[in-house]
Amino acid sequence: MRNIILILFLQFTLVPAYTQVSEDSELFQKLLEKDSLLFKEGFNKCRITEFENFISEDLEFYHDQGGLTTNKKDFLDAVKNNICGKPDEKPIRKLREASLEIFPLYENGKLYGAIQKGIHDFFIKEPGKELYMTSTAKFTHVWLLENEEWILKRVLSYDHKNPE
Repeated sequence: MRNIILILFLQFTLVPAYTQVSEDSELFQKLLEKDSLLFKEGFNKCRITEFENFISEDLEFYHDQGGLTTNKKDFLDAVKNNICGKPDEKPIRKLREASLEIFPLYENGKLYGAIQKGIHDFFIKEPGKELYMTSTAKFTHVWLLENEEWILKRVLSYDHKNPE
């Protein structure tokens, strides 16, 4: 029994710990840039070409209010028709930058992906009106590194709450 405990102890203490990366790391900055292309350019300004090349063909997007989307085409169509389809009531997303966390994923010591999570706020922009908040939500993205490119593979958008 003592040997089993020793083996388990050594296994968990000798394995390198991969924790959240620092905000000044290359990985954090790269995924922050991708987030900006996806949301500041794509979602907020409807410049879909800024992000469509890093969306996985078999993207899975789980939304606690909008349901499940299981491919790139349906996701892009939803952005075009819903997010960008009503210019008089344009949704705007703002990241709470202090909430952003990035966790690297390794296989046999080699970086193959990352988990990005945080909180974002949603607003509506209407002509002649001040921007007003509609909800806050949490998000989790799974990114994979494929051929030296970061590809968005899975998205969780959840815990949507109305502003208080």
